[in-house]
Amino acid sequence: MLRLAYAPVWIAASVLLVVGVLFASLVPPTLPAAPSYFDKLEHAVAYLCLTLWFTGLVLRSRYGRVALALALFGLVIEFLQEFMPFGRQGDPLDMAANLVGIGVGLAIASVATGGWALKVEAWLNRT
Repeated sequence: MLRLAYAPVWIAASVLLVVGVLFASLVPPTLPAAPSYFDKLEHAVAYLCLTLWFTGLVLRSRYGRVALALALFGLVIEFLQEFMPFGRQGDPLDMAANLVGIGVGLAIASVATGGWALKVEAWLNRT
């Protein structure tokens, strides 16, 4: 993790984010089914956001670990969905969409947003 003055806040927010994604991925669906492609877009955007979040908190040299951790997180969720009796099912295409989101997130972080938490903290310290 970067040397962040508000590290406990960033860690707490990260835990809440991961728990939120886990919860949203495992609760029984309550909304009407959306078109199948929309589900894949949701997966890609969710993992893009997770990637941008975590690449803002770590050194650039750790981006590979972020990608691996998020890929494993997505894989675990897909397996959990496959074996739970609550109306969810694992889908290899969901995992592919997760990987697309991670890849796009890494590309964006590499050129634009990486280390954003340091910039936020610098801004907070100016005010």
